Amino acid sequence: LTFDPLVAMQIFLVLLLLQLQTVPIKCLPWPVRLSSDVNFQRSGGDTYTSDVPRSFDCAMRKSAYEYGKHLLPRLGAFEELFVALGLNMECQGNSYENEEYGSIARKLKQRQKQSQYESESFPKDAVFVAPMATSSLKGTGKIRRPFTNIQVAVDFAAEYTESKLVVLRGGTYYIQDTLRFTSKHSGVQLVAYEKETPVVSGGVKLEVKWEPYDVDVNEGGNGRNIYVADLSGQNIENIPGLQLNGSRATRARYPNLEGGIEVSPMYGSMIKSSDAVWTPPDFERFGKVQYFTDENPAHWRNNTPIGQFNEPWFQKYKIGIGGLCSVYDPPVSYWCSKDTQGGGAFAYRTPIGVSPKKNALPNSPYKNPKNAVFFVWRPARWANWMFEVSNYEAGTNNFTFGRGGFQGARGSDKGGDWFIENVLEELDSPGEFFYDKESKRLYLFHNGTGPPHPDTVVVSPQHQVLVNITGTKWDPVKNMKFKGIKYIAAAHTYMNPHGVPSAGDWALERFGAIFLEGTEGISVESCEIERVDGNGIMLSGYNRNTTIQNSDLAFIGGTAIALWGRTNETEGDNHPQAGVDGTDGNSPRFTTVRGCSIREVGLYEKQSSFFMQAKTAQSTIDGNVFFNGPRAGINFNDGFGGGDVIAHNLVFSTCRESGDHGPFNSWDRQPFLTTIRTGKPSMIMAWRHIHHNFLIDNYSPQENVDNDDGSGWFKTHDNFMVYGSTGMKNDFGGHDNWHYRNVYAYVGYAFGVITKQLPGHEDYFFQNKVVSTKEGLGVLNCNKPGKTVVYGNEYFTKDGKIQECMMDLRDWQAKGNDKGSNVSEHPADDEIISWAKATLGF
Repeated sequence: LTFDPLVAMQIFLVLLLLQLQTVPIKCLPWPVRLSSDVNFQRSGGDTYTSDVPRSFDCAMRKSAYEYGKHLLPRLGAFEELFVALGLNMECQGNSYENEEYGSIARKLKQRQKQSQYESESFPKDAVFVAPMATSSLKGTGKIRRPFTNIQVAVDFAAEYTESKLVVLRGGTYYIQDTLRFTSKHSGVQLVAYEKETPVVSGGVKLEVKWEPYDVDVNEGGNGRNIYVADLSGQNIENIPGLQLNGSRATRARYPNLEGGIEVSPMYGSMIKSSDAVWTPPDFERFGKVQYFTDENPAHWRNNTPIGQFNEPWFQKYKIGIGGLCSVYDPPVSYWCSKDTQGGGAFAYRTPIGVSPKKNALPNSPYKNPKNAVFFVWRPARWANWMFEVSNYEAGTNNFTFGRGGFQGARGSDKGGDWFIENVLEELDSPGEFFYDKESKRLYLFHNGTGPPHPDTVVVSPQHQVLVNITGTKWDPVKNMKFKGIKYIAAAHTYMNPHGVPSAGDWALERFGAIFLEGTEGISVESCEIERVDGNGIMLSGYNRNTTIQNSDLAFIGGTAIALWGRTNETEGDNHPQAGVDGTDGNSPRFTTVRGCSIREVGLYEKQSSFFMQAKTAQSTIDGNVFFNGPRAGINFNDGFGGGDVIAHNLVFSTCRESGDHGPFNSWDRQPFLTTIRTGKPSMIMAWRHIHHNFLIDNYSPQENVDNDDGSGWFKTHDNFMVYGSTGMKNDFGGHDNWHYRNVYAYVGYAFGVITKQLPGHEDYFFQNKVVSTKEGLGVLNCNKPGKTVVYGNEYFTKDGKIQECMMDLRDWQAKGNDKGSNVSEHPADDEIISWAKATLGF
């Protein structure tokens, strides 16, 4: 039997691209699962595929809700999960009022956060803070004369108290500057007062007096309800974002967002790439790139066969410095290196301008778009770029891009779908705002009758980092605790300098509402991070034993939790040769994220996840509920070190605005030297484990676990995985991928092993239950060397028949293959759900 997996890979990818990317996903109620029939999609067909029983879909979602409440009992009825699963619209019309799911009032009661201390048990030297003075006397930090400034209180507690306990009373603290903690604050605890919620805001509360600007809501009028406020004298240079009574307004844009910035547009609210002429990249813009490839054989990985450019897949550490990658900070990237390998691999570049076609921007030409920002998807929706405007020609409607294009690591000659933002002429939809920096006038299209209520709290996020905890590896900040505190209104960071963390597809900024570098034993517990416009929590460089638990993150502009280590690529000793070397430990290790809910992420930057890590090792992501994001739910950008565990999580509704991945995605295109695997320097990482998770690939389904280019050393086991085109995937040099004891419910194919593999580095697939919607098991390596190891599985199809390696299963087994496996007809819904409950223990 002759079978070439590389040919199969090419065919498979072509079919996948046709299925997933050429046809936009219609905005339909959850879940959106694409039919394999492209014409079916174009006709606006049913959101359900005919080969998945609706009864199963309903039963599965009810089980997901049950599992989510099992994981996070502290959230009581967990209405956000109930709605995200579509249970308020489907499945016999269950609603909030039903006793089974509880009332909002009961939810709020159950969610009351408890301080670590009861009020009567605070240490005598505890330091108290309140947002407003409770006495006309100067604060002393005592409960009846609290400080009003958190920074003052923390400095005082660190220097003068033994307990180092700071208690925050309820209310909103509009910080004047980022709260900064160094090693002298080690051991300090910031906790909420019993049954009170202190709120740390990075916003400025604006004093506004609204005056009519364009108000014509009478019959026959233009329907506009726009008001303006003069902010002169308030020392406000810019309004990068606006929040009204705690909810975001949308900066004026075209096309409009029907539901506002906090509601995912899915594939809508964009202008097509083809409705513009893109100015090609200028390859000489920053001079020539400097290539570096590590030719030290001790730094080579030798576990993959020959791939592109007649060299083993991802064998050598390679980077490019400068050239078009000068847009990054530092100016270095794998995607500027010589002979990049991988799916769709070519050197980074972006267009340098755009000329919208006639009627693409119906409100143009614009009077003054110098502060406009273009948001442009990279073709295939792998990331979105943001560009400022450096020049505008009204006569031709041509825009020349200024700063930008660094928000993703992968480039292209043209832009994909796009929109324009921050132009006065586009202020034409309820809930939008525009700020004129020159005149200091704030415009608001009020979403209501008449002017905004005079009691409306108007806040503009101004501080990008609310809490900065920074030490060094040699003098770290140790054992600080933050408990019961809410963090809001951090300003966006998508135009801040970005770097390329490693050889994945990501670019990232080292910013977060809570920022850690040079720390040990930091704990964030029972906190909320909500409506911050950049990343939620950023662990940069050296961090050890950080714990984020029982916390809730929602409506995040970028990634909720990001971890990004450092190696010496462009500075420090022996660069760039030292870029491969991660043995100095300047990276996050032993991070735990446990018992958290994370939802609604990537509102601005679309290459965002609930959790992302690069140059990081030994993370534990356990017992969380993640849902509603534009790209992969959890991303591992490289194979640095390994030893990570993803366990007992519920993850769904990912890739809602993009065309591939699913709940989990990984790459490993760049080797690193670490000591994680054995304690001694090695180019081979420790095994990663993904187990006991409930994963649903319900948007743009590709895989629940997408082990992309070069990924290896994964053991994925004891999971319940629903939908997706493929169960186990490996491509472009992937290897050492083991799937066992999993349940795959209504997956397309069991396998997508579309790469050759070396002996000793084969993939394994055994003791799984696969409920398949296809007639074949998919692509795998059917012959030695590198033959996929398959045995002991239970396959279920519509007619009880299946093919493996282009043969009937029984005929394939008669040749000594896939021993102990069998095939039956699709089981009943209850049986599949019982497997889920037995596997996950709920």
